[in-house]
Amino acid sequence: MARRTSPENTSPKPPKEPGRFTQMWQVFKMTRRVDKSALPLMLLALLLPVAAGVLAGLFLSAGNVLALVLYIVVGLMLGILLLLIVLGRKAERAAYSQIEGQPGAVGAVMKSGLRRSWRAAEMPVAVQGRSQAAVYRAVGKGGVVLIGEGSVAQTKKLVDEERRKVARILPNVPITVLHVGPDAESVPLHKIAGRMNKIKSSLNRNEVLAVSNRLQSLGKNGLPIPKGVDPFKVRAGRPR
Repeated sequence: MARRTSPENTSPKPPKEPGRFTQMWQVFKMTRRVDKSALPLMLLALLLPVAAGVLAGLFLSAGNVLALVLYIVVGLMLGILLLLIVLGRKAERAAYSQIEGQPGAVGAVMKSGLRRSWRAAEMPVAVQGRSQAAVYRAVGKGGVVLIGEGSVAQTKKLVDEERRKVARILPNVPITVLHVGPDAESVPLHKIAGRMNKIKSSLNRNEVLAVSNRLQSLGKNGLPIPKGVDPFKVRAGRPR
């Protein structure tokens, strides 16, 4: 009798994920296609440390072959490290350049482009339906950052309303406003994370968490606190 095949054996296998080197090669091809300067800079980052290692070995090894090899190996390892750093930065910039100007581009930065010290959401806190202009909010050690996506004229009303709301709820927390759009004073999409990281720190880790939770809870229930109340100094009432 023919052996029956079990349903488990007939089920298709999930596609195998590409390996690390395959992923890096795909990222490199995408980056080189978008940014023509990526390849020369990567080669320069690789070859300069190697050349420095060779020269250091020739002049400092004093004829010791082992020392010469070590200098070259160190230069090669440093060159590979610099090459990967250049590739990572160029790939990130190339990826952002492909989505720059599209609705939701700032949300991609909020999701994957910020450091862990920032608390942000991929979804905007305010959107204008006709123009698709939006406002995104992030909380970090620099306080609250509002990012308008679109032209300044389109996002001004949304940003001003959100800034007044945050200032009423958190009067002692600094608020920074940035714009990503076609205007001359706007910040390029790939520089948003760097610009936010340069903001002067004014909150510690616990305060960042408290501010973020307060803003999220207000977004759910819409219950503001009275004007002039500092959320960091609010004490729980005594039980009766």
